Amino acid sequence: MNHYPWLTIIVIFPISAGLLIPFFPPEGNKLIRWYTLGVCLLEFLLIIYIFCYQYQFNNNYTQLKEDYSWINFMDFHWRLGIDGFSIGLILLTGFITTLAILAAWPVTRNPRLFHFLMLAMYSGQIGLFACQDILLFFFMWELELLPVYLLLIIWGGKRRLYAATKFILYTAGSSIFILIGALMMAFYKSNISTFDFHILMDKTYPIELEIIIYLSLLLAFAVKLPIIPFHTWLPDTHGEAHYSTCMLLAGILLKMGGYGLVRINMELLPHAHYLFAPWLVSAGALQIVYGALTSLSQRNLKRRIAYSSVSHMGFVLIGIGSLTTIGLDGAILQMISHGLIGASLFFLSGISYDRTRTLLLNQMGGVATSMPKIFALFTSSSLASLALPGTSGFAAELMIFLSIVNNPNYSFVFKIIVLTTQGIGIVLTPIYLLSMLRQMFYGYKSSGISITYFKDAVPREIFISVCLFLPILGIGIYPNFVLSIWDNKTNYFLSQSFSRNL
Repeated sequence: MNHYPWLTIIVIFPISAGLLIPFFPPEGNKLIRWYTLGVCLLEFLLIIYIFCYQYQFNNNYTQLKEDYSWINFMDFHWRLGIDGFSIGLILLTGFITTLAILAAWPVTRNPRLFHFLMLAMYSGQIGLFACQDILLFFFMWELELLPVYLLLIIWGGKRRLYAATKFILYTAGSSIFILIGALMMAFYKSNISTFDFHILMDKTYPIELEIIIYLSLLLAFAVKLPIIPFHTWLPDTHGEAHYSTCMLLAGILLKMGGYGLVRINMELLPHAHYLFAPWLVSAGALQIVYGALTSLSQRNLKRRIAYSSVSHMGFVLIGIGSLTTIGLDGAILQMISHGLIGASLFFLSGISYDRTRTLLLNQMGGVATSMPKIFALFTSSSLASLALPGTSGFAAELMIFLSIVNNPNYSFVFKIIVLTTQGIGIVLTPIYLLSMLRQMFYGYKSSGISITYFKDAVPREIFISVCLFLPILGIGIYPNFVLSIWDNKTNYFLSQSFSRNL
């Protein structure tokens, strides 16, 4: 069964199907929406089929690997493959993109271009998580930028030009360092370039060169993850983008940085990663507190949620830098968890804005009485974001916390400092989230507009929110269900790669 090009199909199918959209009649908005949703559902079903019938949980190696020659003179191949690191994020991509298309149902302005760009993003994201070639990785990384830029500059808010320009300058400017790092790795001690992950994994470099390559790649991933101080594009982009785009940004785009940090920096450059691991842990701990404090000071609802994403991604940094199996498992789980929770919060903030026509918290208040369903859904997602026991965030953050407590790689003093800083961030998280709920839903309407004007969530919006919340709850109750996907791979990687190379 593995001789079929399943991975190539799921990578090129969305954008290929999107190329048919320009031939739809301009007045066929409803037809375009249903067509795009059907493409996303079919793509998601194909991903589920690959997961259920082609993926082997007890296999430590890349599965379903496909390798086709593309550009011969530079040995550029179309190399795809999946393993425990990638399959979970591919499933997340399919799930959130399908719901984001359904969330974009009210978009009526130039729907043909909008839905084509969404499908183009879909292909780029799947391709990045499935590629096994570092040059192809760079190609997919770049493919993602233009759709996001256009979605932001055409369907964004009042400051969309500023936000779109900032986004493209940060992300496109930093991505060149992926190409620089890839070329240094490919041409080192080789007359013929090779970009295959599996060949590069066996290469060794002088420690000075490895550090240079590591820093080059880290800069690109630091922008996308994001790591402070390279994060400032994120609140502006989230603040101006349409909420369906925000779902893809928070749910998937940020995970590309974390995935690259594990897939390339950690797996291909273990010596340098071992040296930089304490700095990643320190940066992650500081980022948790910084993001929480900055989120608390925001008066714009979407910017507050955006800075909470900065804080939560600090846990991913700590898990990756812990150099332990439980820490790496927790980091991947945190990426999955935050993808679901972030998408849910941005969706709910968007439909709230559709009703109140404001994102300023000091202009909200008392809307719980007129929007009880949105209030219940918003509260549930906020409690999940603050890592309430029984939700996916709690399981992920607890694993990352324990990865530092029992960590033999760091001194006692260092662990105390990191755990204390992490604890402060955990305390600050419910403060800014519960304050957000209080300002939005309780008290009286500050602007004086009658709250009876607002309509509650419609069945489509309830369906999207429930679909996002159910896996948050399911993973929180039984995290082993998803941990089993990549647990063997993380155990194998940490035991083989670091014991062999360090």
